[in-house]
Amino acid sequence: PGMHAPIDVVLDVGFGGGEALVALATQRPEEAVVGVDVHTNGVARVLAAIDENDWHQVRVVEDDVLEFLPRLPVGSLAGVRVFFPDPWPKTSQRNRRLARHDVVTQLVDRLRVGGTLHVATDSADYADQAARVCGQDSRLRGGVVARPEWRPVTRFEARGIAEGREPIDLIYERVS
Repeated sequence: PGMHAPIDVVLDVGFGGGEALVALATQRPEEAVVGVDVHTNGVARVLAAIDENDWHQVRVVEDDVLEFLPRLPVGSLAGVRVFFPDPWPKTSQRNRRLARHDVVTQLVDRLRVGGTLHVATDSADYADQAARVCGQDSRLRGGVVARPEWRPVTRFEARGIAEGREPIDLIYERVS
């Protein structure tokens, strides 16, 4: 008695307008979500949803995820979601992408074995880079998957589809 199953904690990186975070928090009240973004309007929208829904399982961090990651315990996350990150399309900007070895290593460090890293993007170049970087981490298994029905459409995704860009989902599981 008094013992509870450990709660699944998911890190939502760069949640933008907050649509997917709010939709998934509504669908999955048993999941704790930590949303990290530097975008004030999205942060305000998620905070309003937390207040309206009286959610105790959702937290918001208004900060750069690279500043926040070291504060998360290793092996503590059930999932990491990176939906439609800034693709930084210019070659000179690629070092700013989240799909880099140093960032992916830190994210995977914080996933528990069995946890998942889910990247969704409509930049084929970004998807290729993410697949290459994730493929080089021996702790991960996975790759491109069909778009999961449960993943909410964000306004960034809707805009991309309207402009003729196809969303690409990559899901990896931490296996060791």
